[in-house]
Amino acid sequence: MAETVCMPMNRVEGDLEVKVAIEDGMVTDAWMIGTMYRGIETMLIGRSSLDGLVITPRICGICSTSHLLAAAMALEDITRTAVSRNGLLVRRIALGAETLQNDFRHLFLMFAADFTATGYGRHPLYQEMIQRYRPYQGSTVVATILATKKLPEIIAILGGQWPHSSFIVPGGVTSQPSAADLRQCRLLLAEFRRWYEQEVLGCSLERFAAVHNRVQLEDWLEERPEHRASELGFFLRSAFPLALEHLGGWHGSFITGPPLPVDNPPSESMAGHVLHGDALNVLDQRHIAEEVRYAHYQDSDSGGHPSESETHPKESAASGTYSWCKAPRYNGSPAETGALAEALTRRDPLLTDLVAGHGTSALARELARIVRAGRLLMTMERDLRAIDPAEPFYQPTGVPANGSGLGLIQAPRGLLGHWVQLNGGYIDHYQIVPPTTWNASPRDDRGVRGPIEEALVGTPVHNPEDPVEVGHVVRSFDLCMVCSVHAVGRQGHSLGRIRIGA
Repeated sequence: MAETVCMPMNRVEGDLEVKVAIEDGMVTDAWMIGTMYRGIETMLIGRSSLDGLVITPRICGICSTSHLLAAAMALEDITRTAVSRNGLLVRRIALGAETLQNDFRHLFLMFAADFTATGYGRHPLYQEMIQRYRPYQGSTVVATILATKKLPEIIAILGGQWPHSSFIVPGGVTSQPSAADLRQCRLLLAEFRRWYEQEVLGCSLERFAAVHNRVQLEDWLEERPEHRASELGFFLRSAFPLALEHLGGWHGSFITGPPLPVDNPPSESMAGHVLHGDALNVLDQRHIAEEVRYAHYQDSDSGGHPSESETHPKESAASGTYSWCKAPRYNGSPAETGALAEALTRRDPLLTDLVAGHGTSALARELARIVRAGRLLMTMERDLRAIDPAEPFYQPTGVPANGSGLGLIQAPRGLLGHWVQLNGGYIDHYQIVPPTTWNASPRDDRGVRGPIEEALVGTPVHNPEDPVEVGHVVRSFDLCMVCSVHAVGRQGHSLGRIRIGA
């Protein structure tokens, strides 16, 4: 029986299995298997138009603010509501806080735990890796929990609670933080920045922002003892001998959602993007489709735009289907989304140089999250200063009754879309395409693998009974805490169910 760890995350992230074929010490094929049907979209049909604001944040216990925001924006798209500037600022601060917490807890609590695998016992830093990254006990793990717990406090001050908040509504936010509330938020953010600079970077945010390429990164690492001893410095010194910059390559497209605006209407620069090779284009959501040839859904649902496609689960498993996750495609092609995709579409100099020299990798994805933190911190600091407590946080708007709307954002894990259709004040259609559906998608109607499946092919596996390299690749996309891997040998015989990591 599969060893699966279930978490209250979105449709696939907590209920995931990976099946890989291994031949001559290398992964030759892979299947991402979403093992659970959530049915959130089906649950919403026939409910009041505002019910999505309450139900969809419950999809995920980590990024509930993201789903709440996308749901509110979908309703605003129907009513063409102008959101108050204060409301826009509060939304962006809350999403930034959620993203920061997600990124560091993922890296140091979920990804780095694999460094303690017994197979790495000959690594020169192995004992210190255990001391820092041991689950629940490592010094880095404990410090990360203590530092990041301040970030949801910011959301709770601005929105009443976290997770599963309900303060974001069409027109703005329901809260009206006082000057004292905003001052407390600034203090909490300053505490987190102090940890980020002193412990994660070992230098000022501005100093690390001057690192623009691989050579400068190596120079920075050797520049001061504080840099080498920092969490980032130690992570790099641990990761380089493990060849993480050569694991998990993806050679297809990258897709990102639009950043949150603070002005009405948003400027054209606030668009999502699609990067394929050197070609960077503005995201046109009309080119998004969901395919289900290898998913457990009715074939009639395949290839439709999310505003039209429906969610009809099959009553029994059909030949060839293997996942409850659909296969989103942009212009017919799979696309990776997440922090690395965001960095590349923004033309971040450091990540662009690393990818140009070594290709995409597990290391690049994790480094992208650390780099993103610096930009988010500076943006949140500016936004907190820009809020005027004397101005409105909410623009009155009527309850939407009829029409179709879209809420599209860049969530912590990547592109998130909510499509809704209302009829007579009730939800007639609702479709959600979360980031992991892009990354962990199964094969599409043409048999083309999803991004993680493709990134796994070619991964070296030194010990099929403990394929930790597979764990590095899968977890670099920020999915679930523990993956159960079903490994298959050269002749197709099962090597058994294998649990990767702690």
